[in-house]
Amino acid sequence: MEYKSAHEEPHFIDRAGWLRAAVLGANDGIVSVSSLIVGVAAADPGRSAILVAGAAALAAGAMSMAAGEYVSVSSQADVERADIVRERAAILDNPREEEAELASIFESRGLSAGTAALVARELTEHDAVSAHVREELGLSEIHAAKPLQAALTSALTFSVAAAIPLASALLAPTDKIIPVVVSSTLVCLAVLGALGAHSGGAPKLPATLRVLFWGAAAMAITAGVGRIFGVSV
Repeated sequence: MEYKSAHEEPHFIDRAGWLRAAVLGANDGIVSVSSLIVGVAAADPGRSAILVAGAAALAAGAMSMAAGEYVSVSSQADVERADIVRERAAILDNPREEEAELASIFESRGLSAGTAALVARELTEHDAVSAHVREELGLSEIHAAKPLQAALTSALTFSVAAAIPLASALLAPTDKIIPVVVSSTLVCLAVLGALGAHSGGAPKLPATLRVLFWGAAAMAITAGVGRIFGVSV
């Protein structure tokens, strides 16, 4: 018989993996491409050079994000799998010591020695490997590394976000490219920060201010470099 809690609280931790990749990709896409466009525009080249630079940054950035996320998260997954293999071998070689270790973990969390030993014994009899992976290594299905999901999410959100400053530069008058790109980027960053916080159930204002600050700083620094040296960066 299946029992349900009378009061189920909403939790968003299961979104952490793809949400992190999505926010990273979108933020990097809009900030890096808008900063590049602003830097190139500040060096005062023609519109075609600005658009080519922006389009190249979008394509290269999306592929870089996908590759970087896949490689880094795959490395995390490799470490997790290796730890699980070692834990399984330890349980087979020293079952009593591993059960005692599990009991000590529960005892350190506030259970009495007797209760901790009982819980450890019952969990070991049910599924020793899963119990140790969860309690000792802190791993679970929710937190497991998913390389392909991270790669696709980052590449997609990078491309969508990077298209915004590129479209702004394409539609803006030649002498208004910088203010139009900057203003559209800041608006989109504010929306991105609020949406990311909302999706994770976190406060919106700190997240919005955080992305606005770093986005504005990146564009200001790149524009300064472009204006000082008169070259694209």
